[in-house]
Amino acid sequence: MLKISVITIAYNSAETIEDTIRSVVDQDYAHVEYIIVDGGSKDQTLNIIDRYKDRIAKVISEKDEGIYDAMNKGIRAATGQVIGILNSDDFYAHRKVLSHVAARFETKKCDALYADLVYVNRENTSRIIRTWVAGEYKPGQFLRGWMPPHPTFFMTKEKYETFGLYNTALRSAADYELMLRYIHKHRVHVSYLPEVVTKMRTGGQSNVTLRNRLKANMEDRVAWRMNDLKPSWYTLTWKPLSKIFQYFRRKR
Repeated sequence: MLKISVITIAYNSAETIEDTIRSVVDQDYAHVEYIIVDGGSKDQTLNIIDRYKDRIAKVISEKDEGIYDAMNKGIRAATGQVIGILNSDDFYAHRKVLSHVAARFETKKCDALYADLVYVNRENTSRIIRTWVAGEYKPGQFLRGWMPPHPTFFMTKEKYETFGLYNTALRSAADYELMLRYIHKHRVHVSYLPEVVTKMRTGGQSNVTLRNRLKANMEDRVAWRMNDLKPSWYTLTWKPLSKIFQYFRRKR
């Protein structure tokens, strides 16, 4: 049976990480390797992690060079055939997420998978702020500003080893660059799971301020150049604008 490695990246995450951990350890899928990569937290994060130590395969706690460096550490440590990343302020939407992910990988024989996501209020996680329905991927869609929600993205370990990890030269767009590289440039076989699998608290690193959002958009341009790819004139304008429509969607 398919083994899935789930990697959680944390730093001073005592406020939210227990929700994240419980959403993983309560999954009904048995073949899960759970890895937590902590950046050397100074709050109660490690104490909370310790409560679940019998359900966590590996805990790495040390200084890192940022979130993408931590993700790379987790990927290198993972032994599952499929790897998913769930940050410490996100959590799975229900107990069958990994069962559904595993079934999709096995039936579609895909290299990568993505699904839908909802943004929720940081304090009241039952309150949905916006819904990201990713939709089926069509070749060339990145040129139209499309990207899958990174917190729903699963990839085979084999493809990580073939096409490389997150580029730590980027501070806020390394997730976009990696998915652009894998899906658009190398055309890995990707499948869409049409359901909400992840709930993400608002206030993340790349969208917490307009300044950070503009900086991320500049890095998006760098991501295309890094891969010797040329976007359309409207690609990087439409990418942030397309998110406006997410506010008008409701939970399905």
